[in-house]
Amino acid sequence: MIYRLSVLASTLAGLVLIAGTPAPAVAADDAESLYQTHCIRCHGSEIYTREDRKISSFEGLERQVQRCELSLGLQWFDENISDVAAYLNHRYYKFPR
Repeated sequence: MIYRLSVLASTLAGLVLIAGTPAPAVAADDAESLYQTHCIRCHGSEIYTREDRKISSFEGLERQVQRCELSLGLQWFDENISDVAAYLNHRYYKFPR
């Protein structure tokens, strides 16, 4: 009986800790949603396809996504920045990684 109560108490304590942990702002696999919600508020897709585009590497693309994220005060996780850069790379840029 005491063992069962101990297990129950441990389980409940774990649930309290989990419930008190903040969830990520957005799931890492939701890069397209982040793009649709935030990126196209400032510009359309023509910025990615113009001939004189300023981004010339995947690393540069990640830095630009981070600059945009900071400018908008979005407070994304590093994974969100990387995921959005990967989404843009897959859809528009096609840089080797």
